[in-house]
Amino acid sequence: MAKKSVRNRNLVRQKTVERFREKRDLLRKMVSDISLGDKERWDAMSALQDLPRNSSPSRRRNRCKLCGRPRAYNRLTGLCRLHMRIATVAGMVPGMHKASW
Repeated sequence: MAKKSVRNRNLVRQKTVERFREKRDLLRKMVSDISLGDKERWDAMSALQDLPRNSSPSRRRNRCKLCGRPRAYNRLTGLCRLHMRIATVAGMVPGMHKASW
């Protein structure tokens, strides 16, 4: 089970990503727009770099909803492989059944 501090840190990152999403998307669009001048693109790139580091979506981590495990995460259910197996054996996941594991 992941420490509470690690799980809370990830929640803060998710909130920061959502807060800066529109601004980040706008700046990224400006940086890649070739119709703008070099000065505007440079300023947009500089403004993008000045955003908080945790506002980048690639810094947040998918974690299991039950235990907070970051590895072997299943996007469909939001669970790690361990809890996915328990839920499958218990018959809680429709369409999945225990194979030979």
